[in-house]
Amino acid sequence: MATRNAEAIWTGTLKEGKGSLKLGSGAFEGAYTWASRFEDAPGTNPEELIGAAQAGCYSMFLSALLTKAGYPPTRIHTTTKVHLEAGPTITVIELETIAEVPGLDEKTFLEQAEAAKKNCPVSKALDSVEIKLSARLQ
Repeated sequence: MATRNAEAIWTGTLKEGKGSLKLGSGAFEGAYTWASRFEDAPGTNPEELIGAAQAGCYSMFLSALLTKAGYPPTRIHTTTKVHLEAGPTITVIELETIAEVPGLDEKTFLEQAEAAKKNCPVSKALDSVEIKLSARLQ
């Protein structure tokens, strides 16, 4: 299996400083600051990247489970909301997924959706965080 890389550079103090986050593949590089992380300023932040990782991992894992069960999906769209609370601590990640899966009933879909939430590698890595799921077929 693969080992993935990323890097961060931070210069200056916590509140006045600035940084950049970069994926090892070069597919993404973004600036971040105190304000982009804890307020509503332009730039990215670690929590946003965790949300993207969770959404991507979950969607792929759900696709794998559905395909293995004999229901290859046409499309899976997942969004996340990562809640950063005092501490600072990530307390909750809300997953919302809408899937197009021909021939699949709601009950089986929800079972597979819950299994993907529990077992995708990013969910396992974030075991200390409550992950809430809203899933529906389109």
